[in-house]
Amino acid sequence: MAMAAALRREGRRFAPLVSSSSSILNSGVTARSSLLSEELGPQGARSISTQIVRNRMKSVKNIQKITKAMKMVAASKLRAIQVRAENSRGLWQPFTALLGDTPSIGVKKNVIVTISSDKGLCGGINSTSVKISKGFYKLNSGPDKETKYVILGEKAKAQLVRDSKKHIEMCITELQKNPLNYTQVSVLADDILKNVEYDALRIVFNKFHSVVSFLPTVATILSPEVVERESESGGKLGDLDSYEVEGGETKAEVLQNLTEFQFSCVMFNAVLENACSEQGARMSAMDSSSRNAGEMLDRLTLTYNRTRQASITTELIEIISGASALTG
Repeated sequence: MAMAAALRREGRRFAPLVSSSSSILNSGVTARSSLLSEELGPQGARSISTQIVRNRMKSVKNIQKITKAMKMVAASKLRAIQVRAENSRGLWQPFTALLGDTPSIGVKKNVIVTISSDKGLCGGINSTSVKISKGFYKLNSGPDKETKYVILGEKAKAQLVRDSKKHIEMCITELQKNPLNYTQVSVLADDILKNVEYDALRIVFNKFHSVVSFLPTVATILSPEVVERESESGGKLGDLDSYEVEGGETKAEVLQNLTEFQFSCVMFNAVLENACSEQGARMSAMDSSSRNAGEMLDRLTLTYNRTRQASITTELIEIISGASALTG
């Protein structure tokens, strides 16, 4: 009896230790079971759970379906815009022949019109436009010069607002939400001319060449005062004096109308060219994403097959070992 009482006392004394150790073991088992992604294989080697690999493969397949669908949508939009962009090139070419395009001319008030897209997943066309715009800003900056930004598109706004917020004069987004026409762009151009003082407008956009190629382009439009000054000084615009103005309008009024019409035509073409470049770049980006998803799916399939084969081999070894132990 005395020995039983002593054992009961010892049991009560060691009970907290036993319960704490058992709780630690249970928590360790719970933590081990929660780590589904990693299991200890033979000889302590780590192997990936087949369930995790299957889930990953399913996710990659879904991503590949989305990228292929986005490529097809971009291709259909590109075909619709490309014809309009090619037809719009005939609008601004006569103005270039008449008024010229002189990006190196020095003026006091410069306005950089940066055209970009509202959506991403289209490669680096927006970053290219922003880099060129910043380069023109640095070239035309000085103590006696003033340079402002007019931004068309959400992506250029997101990049330029970080370090050039105080130099942004206007921001226009969701321009391509509806199919563009010349009336919409001319109203937009008139709004820009009414709210911005300028000596030269620098329109930065991406000119479409092919699905995999676009050329960053800058179109320069001078104010009527600068055009008249350059023509009188006999510079690159000196040929304007050879034309006769008929009607009651003066030369200044004619130049004012020509400049406004030139800006709306150039801007209409620039918006369409940039939209074509956007869709072409999105097609290329989505095609690359689909190929990368296919390559990743192949690697995951190989990993899944190897993991499944290793687990089957391990189970066979255990069965054979158990059978050998029973027969031995």
